[in-house]
Amino acid sequence: MNEPSNPRGLRMTPRQLQLLDAIAASRRGNCCSPTITELARRLNLSRSTIFEHIAQLREKGLLSAEPGRARSLMPTSEALALLDDPGESATGEPPAEMGIPLAGVVAAGTPIEAVENADTLTLTSYFGLSDDLFALEVRGDSMIDDDIRDGDYVICKRSPLAADGQLVVAIVDDQAATLKRFFREPDRARLEPANSEYEPIYARNCRIEAVVVGLMRRL
Repeated sequence: MNEPSNPRGLRMTPRQLQLLDAIAASRRGNCCSPTITELARRLNLSRSTIFEHIAQLREKGLLSAEPGRARSLMPTSEALALLDDPGESATGEPPAEMGIPLAGVVAAGTPIEAVENADTLTLTSYFGLSDDLFALEVRGDSMIDDDIRDGDYVICKRSPLAADGQLVVAIVDDQAATLKRFFREPDRARLEPANSEYEPIYARNCRIEAVVVGLMRRL
């Protein structure tokens, strides 16, 4: 999907907007910009990815820096205007992820005292902020005994490795993707369903694409 442009014709990704916001917030709170390491830790990105985004933002005239001086990153006036606009960001998307109020906890066993909470629950607050995260819609019932149903959404984290028994998204024979539990065997991989009506998949050419870290379902 193409990214919408802002009035000057610049194109920004949501990640670039988050980077600008993190730098601006640091300058407001600490009177200096964060380091590359601090930005990488805050946004859960690699240092090289942060460098790439900074270079792109400087090319767009949205970020300035003094050569050879640490903590000199500074959003330009145009960047600050984009960050201050509460209606629409440079990407044409809401500037922040909308969340659901997290009102507290509820007992599923013995009743407990109700305590009101003022937090907000979002995918970012629960799973973190990472380019490695993505969601997939589940089609089929081969994992039904693991309570993963047709129409559910699994939250996945890209990884080429998985432990035995871990729920993964695997690519078999460089063609078909499947959601199964992964097990190593001497000369092959076993992809185990959670439904007795399905047989395990045995593959010598099996690539782990991601591990599953969460599940979403609308009741």
